[in-house]
Amino acid sequence: MITGGQVRAARGFLKWSVPELAQQSGVSTPTIHRLEQIDGLAPTRMQTMLDLKRAFEAAGVEFIGSPDNGPGVRLKPKE
Repeated sequence: MITGGQVRAARGFLKWSVPELAQQSGVSTPTIHRLEQIDGLAPTRMQTMLDLKRAFEAAGVEFIGSPDNGPGVRLKPKE
């Protein structure tokens, strides 16, 4: 699963606003704001985090590490 810090970082890489991320993922803006305040795993439904992760991955973000061991993000190389 991804962390709140990874959500913040991925959104920054893509230069997406919170409303843009909400539109791409189907997750509400208040929920995104709340999740981004948490550095570790967020106490939220798993489906919410999966929706965010899918939106980011579709835009070219790759999640690396694990919540307990070096969580991070990087952009996939362009082919």
